Amino acid sequence: MVTGLEILLLALVLAAIVGASRVIQAVRPFIVNAIVGLVVLFLAQAVFDISVAITPIALLIVAIGGLPGSILVILLSILEIAFV
Repeated sequence: MVTGLEILLLALVLAAIVGASRVIQAVRPFIVNAIVGLVVLFLAQAVFDISVAITPIALLIVAIGGLPGSILVILLSILEIAFV
């Protein structure tokens, strides 16, 4: 026999799974942007020998801005305004 507690636990687990999937769907673009931006920063350091400090603020700019954000961080580093 299925009890009320088992049904409640099943409903809670399903709600947690749906909530987790929505969080992952919301965060996925930021993760992709961060990975692309970090690859661009790595290539800038490896190919052009540009030193860019990877700080939490730089990661935030790259995660939100993607490729344009990483170019902004590189330019700010080249001009020695930030991320030196």
